[in-house]
Amino acid sequence: MIELRIEGGLWTVTLNRPEKANSLTGAMLDELAGIAERAGAEGARALVLTGVGKVFSAGADLDEARAGLATSGLWERLSGAIAALPCLTVAALNGTLAGGAMGMALACDLRIAVPGAKFFYPVMKLGFLPQPSDPTRLAAFVGPARAKMILMAGQKIEAPEALAWGLIDRIAPPESLLAEVRALTEDSLAASASHVAGIKALIPT
Repeated sequence: MIELRIEGGLWTVTLNRPEKANSLTGAMLDELAGIAERAGAEGARALVLTGVGKVFSAGADLDEARAGLATSGLWERLSGAIAALPCLTVAALNGTLAGGAMGMALACDLRIAVPGAKFFYPVMKLGFLPQPSDPTRLAAFVGPARAKMILMAGQKIEAPEALAWGLIDRIAPPESLLAEVRALTEDSLAASASHVAGIKALIPT
């Protein structure tokens, strides 16, 4: 359900559970966090997150969410591991991003989405609090009022509006999404891991 491809300094992580809208189980979250932690330790210069199918991730697996996954610390461990990476991180959003899965994308340096992607985080309706770092990161990108539109008013934001708000950085056609993301990583891949880390450390988050 989680595929990892390492090509030199490029680590590509793919969610491959399209029959369940790439919803995330506890085991998948643990594996994703472990990969992010490894990438930092093993000198990755770029890490790309993407998915198979028309949905990047619908968030928590429903059965496991009811059993407590929705409030698990695994979500925060994953987003924290991604945010702490000293390399370039890119979310290649092949489709809709929902719920707790938004945290891993918010923790990335860049977010590139297909035109049909939608973004929503239905914690108000579901009766859960978002993971602790997600509202802060979301508000940093879109501002407090728009963060409340998503988290409190339960609005689904489509890709063009998400781009205008600053929630995503670029829109790319599905057939060229990964190629465009790969092009964004080329400079980092051509540099040393220490140089990539040095430049990233100079940029405020």
